[in-house]
Amino acid sequence: MKLRILAALFVLVSLSQFCIAENYPQFRGADSNAISAAPLPITWSDEDGTQTNIRWKIPLQGEGWSQPIVWDNRVFLTAAVPSDPNKGDATRPESNNGGYGRDRNDLVNVNYHFDVVCINGNEGDVVWRKTVKTGKPTLSRHSTNTYSTETPVTDGRRIYVYFGMNGVFCLDMEGNLLWQKDLGVYEMRAGWGTASSPTLLNDRLFVQVDNQEQSFLVALDTKTGNEVWRVNRDESSQYSSPFIWKNSLRNELIVGGMIYRSYDPSSGKLLWQIDMNKGRSSATPVAIGDRLFIGNEFRNRGGDDDGGGRLYAIKPGGSGDITPPDDGNIGEFVQWRMDESGIQMASPTYLNGNLYFFERRLGVVRCVDAESGKLKYRSRVGRAPAFWASPWSDGQYVYAMDSNGNTYVISAGDELEVVSVNELDQQAWGTPALADGRIYLRTVDHLYCISKED
Repeated sequence: MKLRILAALFVLVSLSQFCIAENYPQFRGADSNAISAAPLPITWSDEDGTQTNIRWKIPLQGEGWSQPIVWDNRVFLTAAVPSDPNKGDATRPESNNGGYGRDRNDLVNVNYHFDVVCINGNEGDVVWRKTVKTGKPTLSRHSTNTYSTETPVTDGRRIYVYFGMNGVFCLDMEGNLLWQKDLGVYEMRAGWGTASSPTLLNDRLFVQVDNQEQSFLVALDTKTGNEVWRVNRDESSQYSSPFIWKNSLRNELIVGGMIYRSYDPSSGKLLWQIDMNKGRSSATPVAIGDRLFIGNEFRNRGGDDDGGGRLYAIKPGGSGDITPPDDGNIGEFVQWRMDESGIQMASPTYLNGNLYFFERRLGVVRCVDAESGKLKYRSRVGRAPAFWASPWSDGQYVYAMDSNGNTYVISAGDELEVVSVNELDQQAWGTPALADGRIYLRTVDHLYCISKED
């Protein structure tokens, strides 16, 4: 009898451990807020062959700023791999802080393998690699961008991959191609390429295709790839990802732009919109319960998108145009508006009542009170050159990785306090994935699994 009881307890413990395993199924996690359910290490090192808190490190083939995703301790990521290995250096994304160092027309003449890779999360071994398409890219890209910048998404049954204008692909969890969808090829602003990652809700895959010709938002059936609905959008090229806001009243599909819009995920019906005073949308929103925080980047380059830089706190239940009247800061569905928020490429994260925004180029962080929209501090973060990857949190600290792959661990509080700086000194623009206390961090050449040593 005792043995039976012990056996039953062992099964229950095993099942509970399995059930609490943390998945990270899409860009910035299940709730798109980049918050880890488990504490994360605050120090790691890869200096002189001495690894600290690094479980494994593997070399990567090809290019990609897409985030890894995690399901049942398997890590999935995408890569665009030149067919000719001698082309690797010629196609490598540059780290010139936004300049044009390479003739982008050369890149469209390179043959690529567009790959999906599955990796064992414990050991770092490649379980399978699937090439879903081979050929030349359909459009040019910025020399710092890649042809694999969009993060895949999974529901645990299938993996959905969007290689921008090179197509949408659906695989099962063993790497078998189930369906593919060509959404067309459209010119992007200044030949910069694409970046918007897809998202999921129930049996619908949502893809935002904003461009210079005919922008649209489409819902695809996850089983077949067939279109369920499509809505045209009055926007030019945008780079933020669609976001599912699950508030107390309903589910909403939030899409950025010079005008932020909310759609009904089931039908594509427009629920509400708000004028952002132009600007460019690269950062993806974040929601904390019944508050949605949306913003876009301030532009002053003499273009038709000059303006923006606003950050709004949105209440649920909006309908129609919810822009506050007379260019005000509050409205029926707007709790507050903040100008010059500093939101740029990196999406925000949340910790202890504050929102954190990290700038490209200047390496500056802004800490904003989420309840009032008041700026708590604006500070330069060490010697960080720029932040392109989105920050993350474990409920104790904020983590921000600069463009050199160096991660700053920051305490909560009313002024900047850097707890540690973890230097990898490798170009890194992709946002990490978080699962079971591990950080899966991608640099230009490697994938790291960072976790506390046993």
